[in-house]
Parts: sequence; structure tokens; C-alpha cells
Amino acid sequence: MSRTEELAANLQAVRTRIARACQAAGRPPATLIVVTKFFGADDVRRLAGLDVTDVGENRDQEAAAKRAECRDLPLIWHFIGQLQTNKASSVVRYADLIHTVDRPHLVSALQKAADRADKCQDVLLQVNLDSQPRSGRGGVAPGDLEALLTAAMAAQALRVRGVMGVAPLGEDPGPAFDRLHVAAARVQQEIPDAVIVSAGMSSDLEVAVAHGATHLRIGTAVMGSRPDVRYRPREGGKHNEGDAQ
Repeated sequence: MSRTEELAANLQAVRTRIARACQAAGRPPATLIVVTKFFGADDVRRLAGLDVTDVGENRDQEAAAKRAECRDLPLIWHFIGQLQTNKASSVVRYADLIHTVDRPHLVSALQKAADRADKCQDVLLQVNLDSQPRSGRGGVAPGDLEALLTAAMAAQALRVRGVMGVAPLGEDPGPAFDRLHVAAARVQQEIPDAVIVSAGMSSDLEVAVAHGATHLRIGTAVMGSRPDVRYRPREGGKHNEGDAQ
């Protein structure tokens, strides 16, 4: 089986899962974001050829290089990793939607970067869904969402499109996604068209859809296990036309 055939089979299985979950929940189709972290630009090209429209990346250096290699593809690029303020300018240059805005200081950095780029940057507010907060986890505490929302709404170069959350490892994802649903409703009280709810991964997409997810970040179920040789940017950001078979 070729790599393209493998991806096509995986995509069909995931798309079937999503369709069934949406039907069971009585919800419109959810957007599939294929997470391509560690995989090469050649795989991104294969995905585009299989009608994937949205890809997600976690790391700025890898994402920027991969986006440059694939600049000719009509894809929507999502930045879904934790974002340091000193990377704001770089991420704004290529990301269509930044999912991980979780503190006012980052809002300020993105506002300045978007201003310099003469761009209105779409963002999601990331909410920490842990039942017991743990250090090192991304996301604003639910109790601090109000202050973050206020800061983001005041940033004229940013447009809040909704919320994002990651279910805690080792816990039932249902209650976590309930907490995200509450946060989404609060944001929509202030910004009615901020309807994106980014939640759900390979293992819990059905639960996420049942709790209102509109965008699903799927990596392993489509891409497979992490490659033995991880992606490295190519010199000059050029791709090999013969790779995407």
C-alpha cells in the first residue's frame, strides 16, 4: 500500500466516524483539522490531493517552513500548539487561525504582530479543562476567562472566533467538554458569531461532537504513528514534485 493509499483509507475511516457522530448528535458536519506535526510537506500535499482543507501544526519553526513549502496549496493553516509571546510575529505571518490564546500578555503580543502585518488575525481562546489545575498545561483557568475575553475584545487587530480546549489525560472527557461548552456560551454572549469550538482528537472525537465541537484536531487516526525520521525543513523551502505519490 502506498502512502497516499494509507492516508486515503485513514481519512475515509475518520470522516465516517465524524459523520456518524454528527448525525447521532443532530449537529451539522464538523470541520476536520488534520494535525501534521512531525510529518513532511509531502504528506501535506498528499492530504490536499485527498480533499483535506485544514491542517494543524504545533511548533512554529516546523509550521513556518512547511507552510512555505506548501504555499501553492489552498489550505487553511491552524496553529494549535502552546504559543510563546516571542513567536507571535512569526505565527501571525502564516496562521489563518490561532487556537491557543490563553493570557492577556499573549493577546498584546499578537495585537502588535497583527498590526505590523496589517492583518486581522483570527484567534480562539484556549480554556484549561483540567479538573485540578496543573502547571505547564496551556489554557486560561475558567475563572480567568472573563479578563482574557475583555483583553481580546479590546485588541482591534484580533478577531475572536470561539474557544479551544484539550481534554485532560486519564479523565473522562465528557465533563471537561461540558466545561468548554460553558466557556463557549459565555464568549458567545459577548461575541455572537464566535461559534467555533475546537475540541476532540483521535481518541475522543465522538464525545467532543456530542458536547458541541465544531472543529476536530485529528492526528494519529489519519497520519499514523509518529515517523521514525521527523520532518526537517528543506533548503530554500522547496518541495520535490516527485514525492507526493
